[in-house]
Amino acid sequence: MAIGRFYGGIAALVWSPESDHYLLLRRSADKDYAAGVWECVTGRVDQGEGFEDALRREVREELGVEVQIELILGTTHFYRGAPYSENELIGVVCLCSLEDPDAVRTSPEHSEHRWLSAGEAFDLLDAGDPSTQWMRRVLQRAEALKAITPPELRSLFRQQGVELG
Repeated sequence: MAIGRFYGGIAALVWSPESDHYLLLRRSADKDYAAGVWECVTGRVDQGEGFEDALRREVREELGVEVQIELILGTTHFYRGAPYSENELIGVVCLCSLEDPDAVRTSPEHSEHRWLSAGEAFDLLDAGDPSTQWMRRVLQRAEALKAITPPELRSLFRQQGVELG
């Protein structure tokens, strides 16, 4: 395949350390891609913007709140539709927390939101479509990394962010 162009993206899995619940968002029925699917905050990186700035902007746009980055969960590569370069996206997925989970206000991009335990989230995410299966993998990774990550590493990400410059 020839070298081409692709979009950069972010995903922010929002987690409440106090309740150990995750925030899942249902995409609005009028979305052109994955309508009605449960997800975390996702979005594209704008030209001239880094992953961390994009993550914070997308969370503000979709939830109306500021987040703290806890961990990098991993990277992602997918096609938003058919496998053409205009649909290709690479991204970074982060676990994030909020000062006040009750402050969340979803945008018109989502029809509802729920705070769920990992078990409840896995029960909800039972569809076989690629977007739902991706969200299950994100939650599985978050659960695994939370269990083995020293508090000092999460503190470092909260203080310094994730970008190296």
